[in-house]
Amino acid sequence: MISPELVEHLFAAASIQRWNDYPRMVNLVELDKQAHKFIIAYMMANIEEDINKVHLIEAGIFEFLRRVVVTDIRPDVFRKALQLKEKEINAWILSKLSNSLIDIENGEFLKRFERYLDDPMMYKKERFLLKAASYLSTKWEFSIVYQTSQFLSGIEKVKEAVEEEIEDYYELVSVRKISLNKKISKIIDLSGRLRFQKRWAQTPRVPETSVLGHMLIVATLSYFYSLHIGACDKRIENNFFCALFHDLPEALTRDIISPVKYSVNGLDDIISEYEIKVMEDEIFPYIPSKFLKEFQYVLGLYDGKKNEFLDKIIQEGEIQVVEDLKSYNEDQYSPIDGKALKNCDRISAFIEATLSISHGVKSKELTQGKEYIAKKLQENLREGDVDFYHLAKEIEIFLES
Repeated sequence: MISPELVEHLFAAASIQRWNDYPRMVNLVELDKQAHKFIIAYMMANIEEDINKVHLIEAGIFEFLRRVVVTDIRPDVFRKALQLKEKEINAWILSKLSNSLIDIENGEFLKRFERYLDDPMMYKKERFLLKAASYLSTKWEFSIVYQTSQFLSGIEKVKEAVEEEIEDYYELVSVRKISLNKKISKIIDLSGRLRFQKRWAQTPRVPETSVLGHMLIVATLSYFYSLHIGACDKRIENNFFCALFHDLPEALTRDIISPVKYSVNGLDDIISEYEIKVMEDEIFPYIPSKFLKEFQYVLGLYDGKKNEFLDKIIQEGEIQVVEDLKSYNEDQYSPIDGKALKNCDRISAFIEATLSISHGVKSKELTQGKEYIAKKLQENLREGDVDFYHLAKEIEIFLES
């Protein structure tokens, strides 16, 4: 499904500082920027016409992988370098990533990545939309940086350049709506605030990861899981975005760790009910009606509750929970691998704890949390021909070696 080397590569983005030549009131890292970009891209794709969301997801992952490799190059310098040395830079990127990608989808994923780097026309519409989403995410970040940098010479010039860039994307209806501060911009702001909420907030940890960054890691794991099982396009799309948004209500409720959530009888139901209420009050009114129903589905709303970790399909217009998705691997059923997504969520949390311990930052909470997650993975070890417990132990051995 995914190699430990690639896992390490993805989590490296949690240590990549952004705007590190400016004073910042909060830590701004690449992982959070990429997660916010994906959320913005989802909203934009549902407003625009003729956007292939599977291509959007894959192009976004390609860009994410490339960005982690070239992290030491400032974006404006990188764009200039690409104009002069694009072939050489792409070859260098592939040399860094090939070993960790070669086994995915029997090498087909790596072939598409190579083609993407060489062919600017591949996923052309989706690339353009992702560039716009990246700009909007950067602009949101810069509003934070600007608050603490106004005393610096040249900051007004940077501000002007950031604000002018929006003109490159005005052909997109979604960009015009967001720039005019229409309702959808409230969701972009709300999701961006998830970078301020830290995972495992009760214990020191290295690298720190936010709820926002965690959501992207789970979504990326779900994507590679979907490729591994040969999922249909709608299943790939649903799995990725269900994972990407699975903690969105925590922007309003804050993170509650699983051992607390599930150890008090009935507490999980109370939290779920409250999440529904805050979503109805603070999220759904700002989602355009044309895709509200789809958004509620990927958020996991079912039977009056929020449960994104159920295996579900849509049949004859109704959401149904099913035992086995093998018979429903067609776009018409709009399947979601909820049980597998839960294991992707657990794997991500397991890696967060394991990484910190491997860096020498260890606590009782991390050790106990890691043991708790491993136990849960062992109890639910196999979904769709993937042994998640074995994968976790494989990653653990690699990270601690």
